[in-house]
Amino acid sequence: MKRTKLIAGLTTVALLAAAAVGYWGWYANQKRVSSLESQLEELQKKERRSAVLQSVSSQMEEIAFQQKKISDEQREEALQQTRVATEMRERSEIERQNAIIAQQQAMASERKALDAYELAQNQREIAEQQRVQAVKSKRLADTLSYIALGRTLGALSLSQYKAGNTDMANLLSFAACVYTTRYHGDIYYPAIYQSLSECSQSKSEWTINEGVVRDIEFMPNKDNELLTVTTYGEVMQIVRDGNNLKTKTLLRDKRYDFRDVYIYPANKNIYAVSRTGDLFIHNAKGNHLLPLEGIVHPMAIEPMQDTKYLLIVGENSLAKLDMTTNTIVGTQKLDYKVSFCSRYDYAPMIFDDRGRMHTVRDLNKFNTRKVPIIGKVTAFASSKGTGSEAYGLDNGTIFLIDKEQKIHRLLSHRSRISKIKINGTRLYSASYDGTVNVWMIDKEKLEPMELLTTSGWIMYFTFDPSKNYLWTAGQKGNISEALISPRTMFDKLSKKLKRDMTIEEWNFFVGRNVPYESFIELRRKGVSL
Repeated sequence: MKRTKLIAGLTTVALLAAAAVGYWGWYANQKRVSSLESQLEELQKKERRSAVLQSVSSQMEEIAFQQKKISDEQREEALQQTRVATEMRERSEIERQNAIIAQQQAMASERKALDAYELAQNQREIAEQQRVQAVKSKRLADTLSYIALGRTLGALSLSQYKAGNTDMANLLSFAACVYTTRYHGDIYYPAIYQSLSECSQSKSEWTINEGVVRDIEFMPNKDNELLTVTTYGEVMQIVRDGNNLKTKTLLRDKRYDFRDVYIYPANKNIYAVSRTGDLFIHNAKGNHLLPLEGIVHPMAIEPMQDTKYLLIVGENSLAKLDMTTNTIVGTQKLDYKVSFCSRYDYAPMIFDDRGRMHTVRDLNKFNTRKVPIIGKVTAFASSKGTGSEAYGLDNGTIFLIDKEQKIHRLLSHRSRISKIKINGTRLYSASYDGTVNVWMIDKEKLEPMELLTTSGWIMYFTFDPSKNYLWTAGQKGNISEALISPRTMFDKLSKKLKRDMTIEEWNFFVGRNVPYESFIELRRKGVSL
């Protein structure tokens, strides 16, 4: 029993244990089932999620596929475009290369064209230069031919004039002037100028004094009133009226020997210096003679730089006159002998016997230098405009010193030079040989042209205010007037023409190769020099 109970107990225990084990097993199984169910549910969720994800993935895959397809299409299109671009680039490169080749060919063609153009241009320029040169040569030949013709006609005019055929001489002189002026020749060429001077009859001479006329001056601002002084003590006032002279004697006294005269522009007082040592003064109050004490053999009077003073020049002394009071205000002794007096740089210039020249600025203010030439100087002139100086000698020689200090020797006069003057580019010279010459000092070759010839010595000359007329003072008491303006002479000559040349005269004197012209028609048109 006990055994049975024990067995029953053990069995119960075993059953309980088995039940416990079974329960534990069931519980564990239930728990596992629950876990599995949870897992299953989770798996189902995952499956559903996976299904969703798979669906999404499938959709994404479809989208990716579509995108891939699009991408493939785009890639294919890109590849196609790349191929097209490559083809276009290759074609463009080919075209670029072709363009470069074409450009090079064009540049080569352009260079050839430019070379051809330059060659043609050079040829044209050469041809034009040759044409211009030919024209110039022809023009030069014509110019030289007509200038030579003008000189020939001038010489023929002089011959006809000397032969007494003044009508033909006038025509020839007119023609000589026309051709010379038209072709820019030198109207001062001797044959042309002298024929013009002779045919225009532009010289006059009068004898109105007894003594040697030592000076002749124009009244200030008057072109027809002048004054002369002589070695016979004559002071004459002259008025030109046409071809006549009206004279008024201010003084005639042979005790005096007048050598120079000056007219004061401020009041028109007249001052004449006598070698006897006296100064003649004429003003509105009449005549007055002022003794020049201490001044031996006065020879010249010149206005000073201060123009109210007059310098009186003696052989070995100077005096200063105040022209507002007509009184001597100072004197100056000299340790040399004065040979003659002129002007330089707006002041008196005196030459001495020691080969020196002195510019007198005041009685005790001198600028002294050595005379640059050898010989006895009897005349002097200078020009600030050209920088030239001219020295006339007692043997008739003239030395011209230009602005480069080059010395030119001018030979023409046969005796003492009494007066020289530079007016622009012309030098005028007068001599005891009775001639007045003009020299063109701007020419390379300095040759004289005779302006005037008289029968006696020419002691002095001057110009009228217009510079158209030259007046000379003569040894025999005569004065002469010569028209020196070519334009005025030509105008006078034009009025003397009475007819035109005949064809026969034209062919004989002018030439068959020169076109015929009517000089009367030229005069009507107002032709002038």
